[in-house]
Amino acid sequence: MAEQAIKKRTNDTCETFCYDEKLVADLKPRVERISGVEQIFKALADERRVKIVYALTLEEELCVCDVSNIIGCTTATASHHLRQLKKMNLAKHRKEGKLVFYSLKDEHVRQLVSIALAHSEEEVPS
Repeated sequence: MAEQAIKKRTNDTCETFCYDEKLVADLKPRVERISGVEQIFKALADERRVKIVYALTLEEELCVCDVSNIIGCTTATASHHLRQLKKMNLAKHRKEGKLVFYSLKDEHVRQLVSIALAHSEEEVPS
């Protein structure tokens, strides 16, 4: 069994080191463009925040009180997570009297969550 595990591990890496210099020179600066995007994924890596964002894909906007009940936490905790989403430029808010309503910043956020959900629901091949 251990021998199979070692074989599997060695089958997914190159057995010799070589690379396409032209390809690497072309891609390396282009890949640098993605710097900072990890912050979006860090924000969505928290289960409560991704639930909030998903709820906001289902409704145009939600009050902090509604969010706290949807995800099962205090309003203080919901407010904290919503502020984090706003800080990460994923959500926006508006105040109406004593109530604060949050919505998604733009359609890109909705698409990110929709694509991630569709991907997670795909059948994994056996």
